[in-house]
Amino acid sequence: MTARRHATADDVARRAGVSQSAVSRAFTPGASIADATRARVEDAARSLGYRPNAIARSLTTRRSRIIGVAAAYLQNHFYPDVIEALSRALQARGYHILLFTAQADRHADPVLEEVLAYRVDGLILASTTLSSALAEGCRAAGVPVLLFNRTSRAAGVASVTGENLRGGRLIAEFLHRAGHRRLGFLAGIENSSTSRDRERGFRGWLAEHGLPEPIRDVGLYSFDAAAAAARRLLAGPDRPDAIFCANDHMATAVAEVARHEFSLRIPRDLSLIGFDDTGPARWPSFSLTSFSQPVAPMVEAAVAAITTLIENPDAPVRQTVIPGELVVRGSARVPPEGCVSRGETLVWRPLEDAA
Repeated sequence: MTARRHATADDVARRAGVSQSAVSRAFTPGASIADATRARVEDAARSLGYRPNAIARSLTTRRSRIIGVAAAYLQNHFYPDVIEALSRALQARGYHILLFTAQADRHADPVLEEVLAYRVDGLILASTTLSSALAEGCRAAGVPVLLFNRTSRAAGVASVTGENLRGGRLIAEFLHRAGHRRLGFLAGIENSSTSRDRERGFRGWLAEHGLPEPIRDVGLYSFDAAAAAARRLLAGPDRPDAIFCANDHMATAVAEVARHEFSLRIPRDLSLIGFDDTGPARWPSFSLTSFSQPVAPMVEAAVAAITTLIENPDAPVRQTVIPGELVVRGSARVPPEGCVSRGETLVWRPLEDAA
């Protein structure tokens, strides 16, 4: 059996009685074309079963309308939510995403040649576990890069992050004002900018107020590694009475270990705070107090930044920080003052900010 020949743009142009360039404009988002001409082209395309060839068009326009999203560590609920929101927002602008995944290991980047082979118009690095080498390779090849939920020490790299430093400071103050004196910190990956900045804010506030350094361990942003770290922290002679985890994913592991292996009551025996305010933080079984990273405004800023860099390579590169809130739930003791209702959400602010 002979395969059916696919209709071409030439076939549509002949059927509609227009030029081939008019067919191209009819299927290009934002292109200038009269409504009547577009309608004739679309009618002809439907009758012929024509579908535009995005790959062929990219060879002509030098634009694929595809943005690569490199991600790892999808066990953390924050990143699947981000990827879904990125896909919707980019589609609204006429772009599509191509997802590149890697193992949850900081040395396991997607292969640079594989990313570049797909002629992506831009790349969003949407994971703290990926190294900067991939971003540097893409930039060297002329592909705009945006770091999402992370920063780079290299100059001139666009990024969108939450308030990592301020969030760490607020959590330190919250726990101290709630009466805790033996604080613990569970770090993520040591060279991750998010974990580093959250810890810097946390330790910085304590140091500025003459308070002891927190007891520290490393959870590698992994459930299993965080559970092992929780066992070490909770079995020690100076067991903390409150632990700040560098993200919610690790906090859920600490909660499981504290309850089921050490018979600790949360928050009576141990206060627990996470970061990100992901879906599990809102589950009644965890009811996790957490500093929020609002996905919608972060994604909006990221899409605006990457599309601007694609469409105007000379545009200034910006590092955007999206504000968050310390959302109060049932996993931590609450200071006597500073809680403010935001609709159905309870947030905590220092006394000077509460008004």
